[in-house]
Amino acid sequence: MLKGSTEQGSDSYGPSAVDRTDCQSQSGNPMQKGTVVNDAQGVRGDAVTSYKKAPTHTLTAGGVTFAYRDLGPKTGVPVVFITHLAAVLDNWDPRVVDGIAARHRVITFDNRGVGASTGSTPKTIEEMAKDAITFIRALGLEQVDIHGFSMGGMIAQVIAQDEPQLVRKLILTGTGPAGGEGIKNVTRLSHLDTVRALFTLQDPKQFLFFTRTAGGRRAGKQFLARLKERTHDRDKAISLTSYFAQLKAIHRWGLAQPQDLSVIQQPVLVANGESDRMVPTKNSYDLARRLPNADLVVYPDAGHGGIFQFHERFVAEALDFLER
Repeated sequence: MLKGSTEQGSDSYGPSAVDRTDCQSQSGNPMQKGTVVNDAQGVRGDAVTSYKKAPTHTLTAGGVTFAYRDLGPKTGVPVVFITHLAAVLDNWDPRVVDGIAARHRVITFDNRGVGASTGSTPKTIEEMAKDAITFIRALGLEQVDIHGFSMGGMIAQVIAQDEPQLVRKLILTGTGPAGGEGIKNVTRLSHLDTVRALFTLQDPKQFLFFTRTAGGRRAGKQFLARLKERTHDRDKAISLTSYFAQLKAIHRWGLAQPQDLSVIQQPVLVANGESDRMVPTKNSYDLARRLPNADLVVYPDAGHGGIFQFHERFVAEALDFLER
Protein backbone atom coordinates (compact mmCIF):
# COMPACT_ATOMS: atom_id res chain seq x y z
CA MET A 1 0.00 0.00 0.00
CA LEU A 2 1.34 3.42 -0.95
CA LYS A 3 1.32 5.70 2.07
CA GLY A 4 3.65 8.46 0.98
CA SER A 5 3.51 11.31 -1.49
CA THR A 6 5.59 12.52 -4.42
CA GLU A 7 7.59 15.67 -3.65
CA GLN A 8 8.32 18.39 -6.16
CA GLY A 9 10.12 21.08 -6.13
CA SER A 10 40.91 5.08 -6.16
CA ASP A 11 43.54 5.39 -3.95
CA SER A 12 45.71 3.10 -1.81
CA TYR A 13 44.51 1.79 1.52
CA GLY A 14 47.09 0.92 4.13
CA PRO A 15 46.49 2.21 7.66
CA SER A 16 48.47 0.49 10.36
CA ALA A 17 46.24 -1.78 12.40
CA VAL A 18 46.26 -3.13 15.94
CA ASP A 19 44.57 -6.50 16.34
CA ARG A 20 42.06 -6.79 19.15
CA THR A 21 40.31 -9.95 20.27
CA ASP A 22 37.55 -10.74 22.77
CA CYS A 23 35.84 -7.49 21.78
CA GLN A 24 32.30 -6.54 22.72
CA SER A 25 29.72 -4.49 20.90
CA GLN A 26 28.21 -1.24 22.16
CA SER A 27 25.32 -3.23 23.58
CA GLY A 28 27.73 -5.36 25.59
CA ASN A 29 27.10 -8.54 23.65
CA PRO A 30 30.21 -10.54 22.82
CA MET A 31 31.10 -10.78 19.17
CA GLN A 32 30.84 -14.16 17.58
CA LYS A 33 33.69 -16.56 18.19
CA GLY A 34 36.57 -16.22 15.77
CA THR A 35 35.97 -12.54 15.11
CA VAL A 36 38.97 -10.23 15.09
CA VAL A 37 38.66 -6.45 15.16
CA ASN A 38 41.54 -4.26 13.99
CA ASP A 39 41.21 -0.61 14.99
CA ALA A 40 42.86 1.52 12.33
CA GLN A 41 44.61 4.49 13.96
CA GLY A 42 43.41 3.33 17.39
CA VAL A 43 40.39 5.62 17.56
CA ARG A 44 37.73 4.41 19.99
CA GLY A 45 37.10 7.40 22.19
CA ASP A 46 34.75 10.27 21.43
CA ALA A 47 32.30 9.79 18.56
CA VAL A 48 33.53 10.83 15.13
CA THR A 49 31.09 13.21 13.45
CA SER A 50 32.72 13.74 10.04
CA TYR A 51 32.92 11.05 7.37
CA LYS A 52 35.91 12.87 5.94
CA LYS A 53 37.80 12.17 9.16
CA ALA A 54 36.30 8.81 10.13
CA PRO A 55 39.09 6.24 10.52
CA THR A 56 38.91 3.01 8.55
CA HIS A 57 38.61 -0.12 10.69
CA THR A 58 38.75 -3.77 9.77
CA LEU A 59 36.85 -6.70 11.21
CA THR A 60 37.43 -10.37 10.38
CA ALA A 61 34.48 -12.76 10.40
CA GLY A 62 33.45 -15.78 8.35
CA GLY A 63 36.86 -15.88 6.70
CA VAL A 64 36.52 -12.32 5.36
CA THR A 65 38.24 -9.17 6.58
CA PHE A 66 35.71 -6.35 6.16
CA ALA A 67 36.81 -2.71 5.87
CA TYR A 68 34.39 -0.29 7.51
CA ARG A 69 33.90 3.15 9.02
CA ASP A 70 31.89 3.95 12.13
CA LEU A 71 30.77 7.42 13.17
CA GLY A 72 28.09 9.32 15.04
CA PRO A 73 26.71 8.80 18.56
CA LYS A 74 27.20 5.33 20.04
CA THR A 75 23.68 5.05 21.47
CA GLY A 76 20.48 3.92 19.80
CA VAL A 77 19.95 1.71 16.76
CA PRO A 78 22.80 2.04 14.22
CA VAL A 79 22.14 2.77 10.56
CA VAL A 80 24.12 0.43 8.30
CA PHE A 81 24.73 1.80 4.80
CA ILE A 82 24.96 -0.72 1.94
CA THR A 83 26.26 0.80 -1.25
CA HIS A 84 25.89 0.62 -5.01
CA LEU A 85 27.50 -1.12 -7.97
CA ALA A 86 31.29 -0.55 -8.16
CA ALA A 87 31.27 1.57 -4.99
CA VAL A 88 33.72 1.49 -2.10
CA LEU A 89 33.74 3.41 1.18
CA ASP A 90 34.67 6.67 -0.51
CA ASN A 91 31.63 6.64 -2.81
CA TRP A 92 29.18 7.66 -0.10
CA ASP A 93 28.20 11.33 -0.26
CA PRO A 94 29.70 12.85 2.91
CA ARG A 95 26.71 15.22 3.21
CA VAL A 96 24.35 12.26 3.46
CA VAL A 97 26.56 10.32 5.88
CA ASP A 98 27.30 13.33 8.08
CA GLY A 99 23.66 14.39 8.06
CA ILE A 100 22.46 11.03 9.39
CA ALA A 101 25.47 10.66 11.72
CA ALA A 102 24.64 13.96 13.39
CA ARG A 103 21.92 12.08 15.28
CA HIS A 104 22.48 8.36 14.63
CA ARG A 105 25.40 5.95 14.60
CA VAL A 106 26.29 5.25 10.97
CA ILE A 107 28.33 2.26 9.77
CA THR A 108 29.54 1.99 6.17
CA PHE A 109 31.42 -1.07 4.92
CA ASP A 110 32.93 -2.84 1.93
CA ASN A 111 31.23 -6.18 1.37
CA ARG A 112 33.21 -9.29 0.51
CA GLY A 113 35.75 -8.79 -2.26
CA VAL A 114 35.05 -5.06 -2.59
CA GLY A 115 37.58 -2.27 -1.97
CA ALA A 116 39.78 -3.15 0.98
CA SER A 117 37.65 -6.12 2.09
CA THR A 118 39.07 -9.56 1.31
CA GLY A 119 37.56 -12.54 -0.47
CA SER A 120 35.80 -13.04 -3.80
CA THR A 121 32.73 -10.99 -4.66
CA PRO A 122 29.61 -13.17 -4.97
CA LYS A 123 27.60 -13.28 -8.18
CA THR A 124 24.18 -13.20 -6.52
CA ILE A 125 22.43 -10.61 -4.39
CA GLU A 126 21.42 -13.35 -1.96
CA GLU A 127 25.05 -14.28 -1.24
CA MET A 128 25.93 -10.62 -0.80
CA ALA A 129 23.13 -10.35 1.76
CA LYS A 130 24.56 -13.31 3.71
CA ASP A 131 27.95 -11.61 3.83
CA ALA A 132 26.37 -8.35 5.02
CA ILE A 133 24.56 -10.25 7.78
CA THR A 134 27.85 -11.86 8.81
CA PHE A 135 29.44 -8.42 9.08
CA ILE A 136 26.55 -6.94 11.08
CA ARG A 137 26.41 -9.91 13.46
CA ALA A 138 30.19 -9.78 13.93
CA LEU A 139 29.87 -6.23 15.21
CA GLY A 140 27.70 -7.65 17.99
CA LEU A 141 24.61 -5.79 16.80
CA GLU A 142 21.20 -7.27 17.58
CA GLN A 143 19.13 -4.78 15.58
CA VAL A 144 19.93 -2.20 12.92
CA ASP A 145 18.32 0.21 10.51
CA ILE A 146 19.55 -0.26 6.95
CA HIS A 147 19.98 2.29 4.18
CA GLY A 148 20.52 0.47 0.89
CA PHE A 149 21.25 2.48 -2.24
CA SER A 150 20.78 0.87 -5.69
CA MET A 151 22.39 -2.61 -5.49
CA GLY A 152 22.55 -2.04 -1.73
CA GLY A 153 18.78 -1.69 -1.67
CA MET A 154 18.45 -5.08 -3.31
CA ILE A 155 20.71 -6.58 -0.67
CA ALA A 156 18.72 -4.83 2.06
CA GLN A 157 15.47 -6.39 0.84
CA VAL A 158 16.96 -9.87 1.14
CA ILE A 159 18.32 -9.16 4.62
CA ALA A 160 14.88 -7.99 5.78
CA GLN A 161 13.31 -11.18 4.44
CA ASP A 162 15.96 -13.60 5.71
CA GLU A 163 16.64 -11.97 9.09
CA PRO A 164 13.54 -9.90 9.93
CA GLN A 165 14.43 -9.67 13.62
CA LEU A 166 17.71 -7.97 12.71
CA VAL A 167 16.08 -5.04 10.90
CA ARG A 168 14.09 -2.28 12.60
CA LYS A 169 13.59 0.08 9.62
CA LEU A 170 14.63 0.18 5.95
CA ILE A 171 15.56 3.07 3.68
CA LEU A 172 15.58 1.92 0.04
CA THR A 173 16.94 4.47 -2.43
CA GLY A 174 17.47 4.26 -6.19
CA THR A 175 16.56 0.59 -6.16
CA GLY A 176 13.95 -1.95 -7.19
CA PRO A 177 12.47 -5.37 -6.46
CA ALA A 178 13.59 -8.68 -7.90
CA GLY A 179 12.40 -8.91 -11.50
CA GLY A 180 11.87 -5.15 -11.56
CA GLU A 181 11.37 -3.32 -14.84
CA GLY A 182 14.61 -2.47 -16.64
CA ILE A 183 16.99 -3.78 -13.96
CA LYS A 184 18.34 -6.40 -16.37
CA ASN A 185 19.62 -3.50 -18.50
CA VAL A 186 22.01 -2.13 -15.87
CA THR A 187 24.99 -3.89 -17.48
CA ARG A 188 24.31 -2.42 -20.91
CA LEU A 189 23.73 1.08 -19.52
CA SER A 190 26.85 0.92 -17.37
CA HIS A 191 29.02 -0.12 -20.32
CA LEU A 192 27.53 2.53 -22.62
CA ASP A 193 27.92 5.38 -20.15
CA THR A 194 31.43 4.28 -19.21
CA VAL A 195 32.44 4.57 -22.86
CA ARG A 196 30.57 7.86 -23.10
CA ALA A 197 32.46 9.17 -20.09
CA LEU A 198 35.82 8.10 -21.51
CA PHE A 199 35.19 9.97 -24.75
CA THR A 200 34.11 13.12 -22.90
CA LEU A 201 36.72 12.88 -20.10
CA GLN A 202 34.05 12.73 -17.42
CA ASP A 203 33.10 10.40 -14.58
CA PRO A 204 30.49 7.77 -15.62
CA LYS A 205 28.38 8.76 -12.60
CA GLN A 206 27.76 12.13 -14.23
CA PHE A 207 25.68 10.25 -16.82
CA LEU A 208 24.43 7.30 -14.77
CA PHE A 209 23.36 9.21 -11.64
CA PHE A 210 22.21 12.62 -12.90
CA THR A 211 19.96 14.09 -15.57
CA ARG A 212 21.41 15.99 -18.52
CA THR A 213 19.54 19.18 -17.61
CA ALA A 214 21.46 22.20 -16.32
CA GLY A 215 20.43 21.37 -12.77
CA GLY A 216 21.39 17.73 -13.11
CA ARG A 217 24.79 18.49 -14.58
CA ARG A 218 25.53 21.02 -11.87
CA ALA A 219 24.44 18.60 -9.14
CA GLY A 220 26.64 15.88 -10.62
CA LYS A 221 29.72 18.07 -10.57
CA GLN A 222 29.04 19.10 -6.98
CA PHE A 223 28.53 15.48 -5.92
CA LEU A 224 31.75 14.31 -7.56
CA ALA A 225 33.65 17.15 -5.88
CA ARG A 226 32.29 16.09 -2.48
CA LEU A 227 33.55 12.54 -3.05
CA LYS A 228 37.09 13.95 -3.26
CA GLU A 229 36.96 15.84 0.04
CA ARG A 230 38.61 12.98 1.90
CA THR A 231 42.30 13.05 1.00
CA HIS A 232 43.84 10.56 3.48
CA ASP A 233 43.23 6.88 4.27
CA ARG A 234 41.20 6.43 1.10
CA ASP A 235 39.81 3.06 0.14
CA LYS A 236 41.03 0.81 -2.65
CA ALA A 237 39.14 1.03 -5.93
CA ILE A 238 36.98 -1.95 -6.82
CA SER A 239 38.68 -4.53 -9.03
CA LEU A 240 37.33 -5.36 -12.47
CA THR A 241 36.68 -8.93 -11.30
CA SER A 242 34.47 -7.71 -8.47
CA TYR A 243 32.74 -5.17 -10.70
CA PHE A 244 31.77 -7.83 -13.25
CA ALA A 245 30.60 -10.16 -10.45
CA GLN A 246 28.32 -7.39 -9.18
CA LEU A 247 26.96 -6.78 -12.67
CA LYS A 248 26.17 -10.50 -12.93
CA ALA A 249 24.36 -10.39 -9.58
CA ILE A 250 22.26 -7.37 -10.59
CA HIS A 251 21.41 -8.98 -13.96
CA ARG A 252 20.22 -12.11 -12.18
CA TRP A 253 18.16 -9.96 -9.79
CA GLY A 254 16.54 -8.26 -12.77
CA LEU A 255 15.63 -11.62 -14.33
CA ALA A 256 14.40 -13.19 -11.07
CA GLN A 257 10.80 -13.97 -10.23
CA PRO A 258 9.04 -11.28 -8.19
CA GLN A 259 9.18 -11.84 -4.45
CA ASP A 260 6.40 -11.57 -1.89
CA LEU A 261 7.31 -8.21 -0.38
CA SER A 262 4.33 -8.32 1.97
CA VAL A 263 6.53 -10.31 4.36
CA ILE A 264 8.62 -7.16 4.98
CA GLN A 265 6.55 -5.66 7.77
CA GLN A 266 9.09 -3.06 8.89
CA PRO A 267 8.56 0.63 8.10
CA VAL A 268 10.27 1.49 4.81
CA LEU A 269 11.22 4.82 3.25
CA VAL A 270 11.54 4.56 -0.54
CA ALA A 271 13.25 7.45 -2.35
CA ASN A 272 14.46 8.13 -5.88
CA GLY A 273 14.76 10.73 -8.59
CA GLU A 274 11.89 11.05 -11.07
CA SER A 275 14.13 10.17 -14.05
CA ASP A 276 16.24 7.22 -12.91
CA ARG A 277 17.81 5.53 -15.96
CA MET A 278 19.72 2.79 -14.11
CA VAL A 279 16.89 1.43 -11.98
CA PRO A 280 13.82 3.02 -13.59
CA THR A 281 11.73 5.08 -11.18
CA LYS A 282 8.72 2.84 -11.84
CA ASN A 283 10.45 0.36 -9.55
CA SER A 284 10.31 2.80 -6.65
CA TYR A 285 6.55 3.16 -7.12
CA ASP A 286 6.30 -0.63 -7.35
CA LEU A 287 8.20 -1.09 -4.09
CA ALA A 288 6.02 1.47 -2.31
CA ARG A 289 2.85 -0.28 -3.52
CA ARG A 290 3.96 -3.78 -2.56
CA LEU A 291 5.57 -3.06 0.80
CA PRO A 292 2.87 -2.97 3.52
CA ASN A 293 4.34 -0.05 5.48
CA ALA A 294 6.11 2.20 2.97
CA ASP A 295 6.46 5.93 2.33
CA LEU A 296 7.61 7.21 -1.06
CA VAL A 297 9.58 10.34 -1.95
CA VAL A 298 10.44 11.23 -5.56
CA TYR A 299 12.69 14.19 -6.36
CA PRO A 300 12.11 16.38 -9.44
CA ASP A 301 14.66 16.82 -12.24
CA ALA A 302 16.75 14.07 -10.68
CA GLY A 303 18.01 10.66 -11.71
CA HIS A 304 19.51 7.64 -9.98
CA GLY A 305 21.46 9.91 -7.62
CA GLY A 306 18.45 11.91 -6.54
CA ILE A 307 19.26 11.52 -2.86
CA PHE A 308 22.67 13.08 -3.49
CA GLN A 309 21.32 15.89 -5.64
CA PHE A 310 18.71 16.68 -2.97
CA HIS A 311 20.87 15.64 -0.04
CA GLU A 312 19.55 18.26 2.38
CA ARG A 313 15.93 17.26 1.82
CA PHE A 314 16.76 13.56 1.84
CA VAL A 315 18.63 13.81 5.15
CA ALA A 316 15.74 15.69 6.73
CA GLU A 317 13.23 13.12 5.47
CA ALA A 318 15.42 10.19 6.52
CA LEU A 319 15.90 11.60 10.02
CA ASP A 320 12.18 12.18 10.39
CA PHE A 321 11.51 8.61 9.25
CA LEU A 322 14.10 7.06 11.58
CA GLU A 323 12.86 8.99 14.60
CA ARG A 324 9.10 8.44 14.28
